[in-house]
Amino acid sequence: MSELLGRTEPRVFTPPLRELTRETSLGFDVIDFAGDVLCVSLRPWQRWLLVHALEIVGDFGGEWHLRYSTVLTLVARQNGKTTLIVVVTLYWMYMLQCALVIGMAQDLTRSGDTWDATEQMVDTTPALAAEKVRGKHGNSGRDLILTGHRHYVTKPPTRGAGRGPSAQLVIMDEMREQQTWDAWDAVADTTLAQELGIIWCASNAGDSMSVVLRAKRWQAHRALGDPDGWCAEQDDLAALNLMEDETLGIFEWSAAPGRDIWDTAGWCEANPSLGYGLKVRRIRASISGKTEAGARTENLCQFVGRMAVSPFPDGAWEAGTDAASEIAPDSPLWWAIDVGANRMHTAVAVCGLRADRTFHVEVVAYRSGLGWVSGWLAERADPARPMRIAYQGKGAPVASMADVYGQVDGVELVPVTGPDVAAYSGRFWDGVAALDPARVDGEGSDATPVHHRPQPVLDVAANVAATKATGDGAWMWDRNRSTEDISPLVACATAYGFATAVEDEAEESAYEDEGLIVL
Repeated sequence: MSELLGRTEPRVFTPPLRELTRETSLGFDVIDFAGDVLCVSLRPWQRWLLVHALEIVGDFGGEWHLRYSTVLTLVARQNGKTTLIVVVTLYWMYMLQCALVIGMAQDLTRSGDTWDATEQMVDTTPALAAEKVRGKHGNSGRDLILTGHRHYVTKPPTRGAGRGPSAQLVIMDEMREQQTWDAWDAVADTTLAQELGIIWCASNAGDSMSVVLRAKRWQAHRALGDPDGWCAEQDDLAALNLMEDETLGIFEWSAAPGRDIWDTAGWCEANPSLGYGLKVRRIRASISGKTEAGARTENLCQFVGRMAVSPFPDGAWEAGTDAASEIAPDSPLWWAIDVGANRMHTAVAVCGLRADRTFHVEVVAYRSGLGWVSGWLAERADPARPMRIAYQGKGAPVASMADVYGQVDGVELVPVTGPDVAAYSGRFWDGVAALDPARVDGEGSDATPVHHRPQPVLDVAANVAATKATGDGAWMWDRNRSTEDISPLVACATAYGFATAVEDEAEESAYEDEGLIVL
């Protein structure tokens, strides 16, 4: 059998506005820089991408700007994304003399790896090393400093990442790991005031929790007419009412829908480096060691849909979605907090009465880690009107953090234990089921309905949450058996259970007094 070769041209991409030549794309100059200065021989797909992603509008001889302010590159793992990022970063710093490049990934270790590769390239290239001042390594990130006050810094994917000076280039590596909008919202506007500002996003395919990546892919695919029929299936994304973005370009090397994981045509579509350094035997071995879902995501760059069944009646959760839903200003607030099974994320939720006196639940904060919660609560808690926050008091990850969160002045934690855990779970199910579109008057749940805004982190959890029996007909949420983190759902269910179990006369606005963050 002849050696397989990966496809140079991506299967899905935003077409150019005109023929791409040295007069219409900056990519040719970047390719020259890679070869002549860095002595890097780019692979065919990398050259193709640079030419197409760096298309310009205007004329180099007059006024011009980059066509795309956001470039989304999707390609299977181990195909050379990092090398390309290093080349683009160094071109922006040395040839365009940009003052600031920001590198972000799912954590500082991953973004630090790309930073290390960039610094090594500088150190081993005499022409570049001559302009290096120093490299700084710290717990909060890294900083490659060049003459002329040029910086390449790494930052964690948090809300504070974009604070500070404007950046000409933002690198978002492994975008699939961004499960909230915090990082995107923080840096999205840092390139606005820059003529050559661009956000360069690179990733393999994501899953249902890859909130930002899925949303950007949905925008780009929709603009192309939904070539895979994927957009039509993403009800949670459609509910976000995302606007068309003509400055977003997508370049996606992925296996066509319906490909078997052993179909070599799909390998070629998703792995453009196949035959150019990446060997067939390596892909075969990699797929052999994974589940089918893992192989599709990692090796075929295919988005894997939800495999679990929603715990709620068909259509009930969707029926409770209301983009305009909010807590009435005169409603008491019932709070709850939960931590994911792997202790990687924490969710804070609130429940209150709407103007029509049905209930509204909302995830008001959802971030990675556990330590941020105390500061978040301290910014909002008022000792004169304590925040009463319910949580599962035993047998759950959040229980281990109660002593920490309970120390915040103005916070009163209320443990939910024993049969109340199942009772809270069941009452929330009743509130959701009350909106079951198949319900006939007089049948089914007659509980006070619960509404919610479209929130991907909550909608995903509501569609995959598993349950476990606790007694004769009683049950509770099962974090370990759920295919995704369900802490957002558990927090909302606990807040609703708290609201329907106690009466609280305190009247405070969830939107004015507490300054909540709407995800």
